[in-house]
Amino acid sequence: MKPRLAIRPTLLALLLAASTALPAADAPQAKYPNYPSETPAHFTPVTASFDYERREVMIPMRDGVKLHTVILVPKGANHAGILLTRTPYDANALTSHTMSGHLGPMLQGYDNATDVIVEDGYIRVVQDVRGKYGSEGDFVMNRPVHGPLNPTPVDDATDTYDTIDWLVKNIPESNGKVGTLGISYDGFEPLMALINPHPALKVSVPMNPMVDGWMGDDWFHNGAFRQQNLSYIYEQEASRDNSIRWWSSFHDEYDLFMHYGSAGAMGEAYGMGQLGFWNKIVAHPAYDAFWSQQAVDKLLAEQPLKVPVMLVHGLWDQEDIYGAPAVYRAIEPKDTTGNMVRLVIGPWYHGQQIEEGSALGAIRFGSDTAKYFREHILRPYLAQYLKDGAPKADIAPVTAFQTGTNRWQQLDHWPLACERSCATASRALYLEPGNKLGFAAPAQGAAYDEYISDPARPVPFRARPIQPVGYDNGLTWQEWLVDDQREASGRTDVLTYVSEPLTAALTIAGAPQVHLVASTSGTDSDWVVKLIDVYPDQVAEQPAMGGYQLAVAMDIFRGRYRTGFDKPAPLAANQPLDYRFSLPNANHVFLPGHRLMVQVQSSWFPLYDRNPQTYVPNIFKAQPADYVRATQRVYHAPGKASFIALPVVSR
Repeated sequence: MKPRLAIRPTLLALLLAASTALPAADAPQAKYPNYPSETPAHFTPVTASFDYERREVMIPMRDGVKLHTVILVPKGANHAGILLTRTPYDANALTSHTMSGHLGPMLQGYDNATDVIVEDGYIRVVQDVRGKYGSEGDFVMNRPVHGPLNPTPVDDATDTYDTIDWLVKNIPESNGKVGTLGISYDGFEPLMALINPHPALKVSVPMNPMVDGWMGDDWFHNGAFRQQNLSYIYEQEASRDNSIRWWSSFHDEYDLFMHYGSAGAMGEAYGMGQLGFWNKIVAHPAYDAFWSQQAVDKLLAEQPLKVPVMLVHGLWDQEDIYGAPAVYRAIEPKDTTGNMVRLVIGPWYHGQQIEEGSALGAIRFGSDTAKYFREHILRPYLAQYLKDGAPKADIAPVTAFQTGTNRWQQLDHWPLACERSCATASRALYLEPGNKLGFAAPAQGAAYDEYISDPARPVPFRARPIQPVGYDNGLTWQEWLVDDQREASGRTDVLTYVSEPLTAALTIAGAPQVHLVASTSGTDSDWVVKLIDVYPDQVAEQPAMGGYQLAVAMDIFRGRYRTGFDKPAPLAANQPLDYRFSLPNANHVFLPGHRLMVQVQSSWFPLYDRNPQTYVPNIFKAQPADYVRATQRVYHAPGKASFIALPVVSR
């Protein structure tokens, strides 16, 4: 047996003393006095010196859901008009850009034409749409109106109606007149307000609105999926407050999207199957009823025109270049008096009209075009409908900035007329043998040009490394539509056709129409067509613009929809086929000494997902083996001539 450990008497006494000083395991802990908190249970800011009053309210909708709403009332306001914006982008953030006792700094930033709002004394109201940030309810991306796609009794139209009804009854400083305005998603909301509008709604200003996400706005362009918007869908839908952030392990977005292969595989890797809207996109790659029944231009074409509307469009809108002109085409015929519909076309990126507008990327306009819009168009237009006793605004039905000459035009309508001494007619610009471009149909020479389209080496849509979609931290996403196209014209998988230098100015106003005759050795294909203004080799006033290739209009078309956007079908391999589609609107003068250029390619990556070039029922579900190289041919022979029909203005 082991011997016991001997303990000397002095050590034993110390151990016994220590044990009596410690509390027993089941003895109550000693209670310490609380140190009073220096933070009050409720703090009331003292804002007597502010030049506005901020009110935050929860406005009840007809189904009982309450929507968080910020109301900013200028001090001393009396009989003031109300400007309403509904947003999924956080009403608190849009009304608190810089904490200040002055209203102006609070509104600096996205979606606020601050100078007009503040200087004209409007009551500013910004509301979170249902399901986002402080509002109750469930979020649905661009919630469809009540009907086949939305069996509930509420939509953005009814929410806007109920909000306006509450505002005019509960803001004593107002004159009962409400206008609604916004950009992008927030521009979609003023269009929804036109569906069964509230009587107090006096004017609507949709800027760069989301209108048809399949035809040419945020989600698809002519069937090709805009996969760089995956991050937007992810952040917008994953949480109420956008706190779940998109992530990437790559510096170059080109590498990021190539790593995952298809957009469907990337969505799966990011867990996007949990997101309702993403599942709808994957389930509806064609232009079926899901898309056509919620296209806002089609909805408004069926509505009576009751509220004056000013549509604001950017010629280089990198996100929603389709929407505003589409709505104009839908509702302008309803304006029998000529007083209800206005269209403004500016040389802007998405939302630039509320920022500084003297340049876009390397392109200079000679004046602050955005300030001109706010001062001479938006300000008097809003005043006419929202300010008591304001005069009628002297604004043309269409106000359009003409690029190239850098001047504003006042037009009767768009695009079939310009100034009184002008007429617009289509003129064919032919792709010719020898990579030439001209207005005479080709009569002889090689029947076609060809290139290899390799999904393993897709054509970048801009110079690498490609930045993510965004506006902060030095990102240049808003400039990509005016990038110098020389990056693409030097590739062997891009066909380039160039005219002789112009001896006289050539003016176009409208949407160029692509008539492409092409074949592919595969059974599906994308076609990207670009109309480009090539600057002279030397430009005295701006040397860096020497030889610049400025895209005037360009877009993509997914070949499987050649015979109908709702009817995808395989392409007959190696057969010349006709592809017809519209490019975005242009209002441009090709100056003497400049040349016209057309580029044709079969990928635009990673902005759009890669076409596997093998027909599969759903490209979101394409497998690696489906992606194959293809020989692409573009024809310019008699009877098989490829051309762009230009909307040429002649005096």
